[in-house]
This record gives sequence, C-alpha cells and structure tokens, in this order.
Amino acid sequence: MGALPTGWVPASDTLSSRTILVTGAAGGLGRASALACARAGASVVLLGRKVPALEKLYDEIEALGARTPSIYPMDLNGALPHDYAALAEALDRQCGGVHGIVHAAAQFAGLTPLEQLAPEDWQQALQVNLTAPFLLTQACMPLLREQTDASIVFVLEDESRIAKAFWGAYGVAKRGLHGLADILHQETENSPVRVNLLQPPPMRTTLRRMAYFGEDTLQQPLPEEFAPAVVYLLGTEGRAARGQTLDLRA
Repeated sequence: MGALPTGWVPASDTLSSRTILVTGAAGGLGRASALACARAGASVVLLGRKVPALEKLYDEIEALGARTPSIYPMDLNGALPHDYAALAEALDRQCGGVHGIVHAAAQFAGLTPLEQLAPEDWQQALQVNLTAPFLLTQACMPLLREQTDASIVFVLEDESRIAKAFWGAYGVAKRGLHGLADILHQETENSPVRVNLLQPPPMRTTLRRMAYFGEDTLQQPLPEEFAPAVVYLLGTEGRAARGQTLDLRA
C-alpha cells in the first residue's frame, strides 16, 4: 500500500504538456478528476456516454482558463474492439498521443442475489467495469509506450466489502480489475508505462447512494476531495507509487 505524501497538492504545471484521458468523466470521481487534471495543466479528453453532461464539464474547464479539453462520446457497454482502435487513432491524430488514462467509469445496477441477476445485467457490469478497461488500455498501449513517462490509473473498490453477498457482477468485475492491474504492472514494470491503483474511501456519489440506500450519503465527502490523488499518480511524482495501491481511506 502506498500513501499520498503529507501535504501534497498539485501545482498548476504538474501535468503540463500531458494529455489525459478520463473515462466516466460525466460523474463522480471521473468528473472531479477531469477538473483537477485541467487545473494541473493537462489537456483532458472527456470520455462518456452522456453528451450534455460532457458539454457542461467542457464549459466548466473552459471557464477555468485551462487548456481546451476534448469530448469523446462512447458508450462502454456497447463498444467493440474496433471502437477502441478508433479512439486510439483519434488520440494520436488529434492530440498527438496520450500520457495517462484514468479508468473512472463504473456500472452498478444495485444489490441483487446472483440467482436473480438478469443475464444482461451481468454482461453489462463485466463489460463496463472490466472488459472496457482492458480493451481501452490495450488499444492505447502503443501510444503510452511512446512517452518517456505514462500512467494508467485504475480506480478500485474495497474488496472486503464487495466480495460479499449481493454485490453480484459488480463485485466480480471490480475484483477482476484489481487482478488485471496487478498483471499489467508486472508486464510493464520495465517500460515507460506504469500502472497505478487508487483506493478511494466512501464518497458522495450516485453509486454510493444505490448501494447504501439507508445511509445519509450527504455525510460522505465529495469526490473533489480525493481528485488531487489522481493528479499525483498521473504526474512524475507518482512514479514512487508504481504498482502500488494508493489507499485514501483514513
């Protein structure tokens, strides 16, 4: 386990000259991360399926006076390998490559016993939470390897929580994502591409409300509080946490 250096805050040039792709950019930690990366000097590519929400975020970043972001609409649930190849081609052609990926997209349909889980819900959860990060990373790996320093940030879930009854396909997929990240780290540890893992604490998100419907979610901190940790992992200082899980839980 790694830890964010005490008192660390991003500078306005922490991600200067870097292009960062953020999935699930329209909500929760993805949105907060996109804004934090923009403030740190990155050129941010906003990937998500809700175009109006992405356009609103685009305007927010523009209002910061940050580098102009890009919008890449994509529904990870229905995306096929050739769609990820097209994404990588667009990043190369329009952005000159990519220096970092934040896998913040998540799909959670609620707590359900496995015997009652609809097959389509199982497939969708594994597609968005596990298969999509794999296919997207694989497609972008040649671009990442072209950089002198590149980072892939996988956002984890607390496995002691999701390995329990009723977490269904989401729990299976998120545990698989951790395994994917561990294997990818071993395969890239001697390359310019580093794998970083982020374990956020409970946050005030839609997913949290769906999973803990008896909880007052407003008592949880906003994702914006933890977005600087994403910037840390994407920047050069994040090399110290290569292959480790940056645990933000108190």
